[in-house]
Amino acid sequence: MDYVGALRITSGPSMLPTMATSGESVIESKLSFNLNPRTLRRGELISLESPLEPGRIVCKRIVGLPGDIVCVDPTGRLAPSTEHTVVPRGHLWVIGDNAAASRDSREYGPVSISLVRGRIWARVSCLST
Repeated sequence: MDYVGALRITSGPSMLPTMATSGESVIESKLSFNLNPRTLRRGELISLESPLEPGRIVCKRIVGLPGDIVCVDPTGRLAPSTEHTVVPRGHLWVIGDNAAASRDSREYGPVSISLVRGRIWARVSCLST
């Protein structure tokens, strides 16, 4: 199952309002990424190993692919909003949907594609009766 996908429980505020701060269940699709990592697209949610905390899996949105010129920090909070960089080959630029509470490429720079675990394929809702 580890090669096909996994059910993950999210925690933390970095993906608000897309995901809850705790208890959100998501399906991580590893198979589609492992078969063809070149199919990653801007706007997709991915799971990846944190470059700052090895072993910790985080969820972020892809905003830049290899060769893209990206604004380092569109919010202007961590860097001037006029500062741009080129995403190197084999890397992605990722940002949390809640930029004010997200540690992402604005802090640690481009992320190696080798850290990507999979795509976030779906959220799972549990309805109580």
